[in-house]
Amino acid sequence: MPPLYPDFKPVTLEDRDLFEDFFRRFPPEVCELNFTNIFIWRGSEHPSWTIIDGALCVLVEPDFEAPYFLPPVGGNVGPETVRVCLEKTPRVSRAPERLAGLCASAFRVEEDRDNADYIYRSRELAELKGKRFDGKRNRIRKFERSAVHEYVRPSREHFPECRRLAAAWFADRDANGRPGFLAAAEQAVSEAVADYDALGLHCGAALVDGKVAAFTVASRLNPDTAVVHFEIADRSYPGLAQWLNREFVRRELAGYEFINREQDMGLPGLRGAKLSYYPERLVRKFDISRRA
Repeated sequence: MPPLYPDFKPVTLEDRDLFEDFFRRFPPEVCELNFTNIFIWRGSEHPSWTIIDGALCVLVEPDFEAPYFLPPVGGNVGPETVRVCLEKTPRVSRAPERLAGLCASAFRVEEDRDNADYIYRSRELAELKGKRFDGKRNRIRKFERSAVHEYVRPSREHFPECRRLAAAWFADRDANGRPGFLAAAEQAVSEAVADYDALGLHCGAALVDGKVAAFTVASRLNPDTAVVHFEIADRSYPGLAQWLNREFVRRELAGYEFINREQDMGLPGLRGAKLSYYPERLVRKFDISRRA
């Protein structure tokens, strides 16, 4: 039997079918309501779950911010379900616009721009047509001319190289004032690679001179949208990231109308990179908390 509030259960791989059943019946918009995202970040976010008023409610207790509930998932979610959540934690976070609207009269609601999801049309990412994508196409052509490259769907033999590439990639990044965050992100990548089959992931990689130089991981978010969790590329090959981005959508995600490339976390460089692909729209997210 699933845990009923106030009982909780830590998220494990055996919970995937139950979570996916909720997400099939109540398709999510926000990237956090995705079993892969919840599961692979469990080492630093310590998620657990319960059922409140028939809704799936995931409690997150991260190493890097105050605890919160993800938006409850169910058919009759509204202020009363949120009220129970707020008995346990100060906020419900990453709430989509519809839930925020339902709760606006009863609770404090604040938009969280740094966690807004970027949504793109898969056809645009696959074709990169038009003048606005001239720069992307030029970088791709330079990469194609300068490197002996190949697109592959990674198999187990590639995974050690994927992990080594990820370790080097994260070692070269700024933690943005959050000690331990990059180590947690690297762990999440390793979890995705380790449980690739069990999680039912889409994965693509670029081999340069026969070695993994870039890889990316995605999964189904809802019937018309895939969510891209990671894209790791060796920066010594200019244009490689743009090439893999295009090829991955062409080869693995063409069956989805939209691609959710998650949030920018308020990082100026990441925000600029995501905007440079001209998103169709942003999925707005909100924090819901009790009024003072």
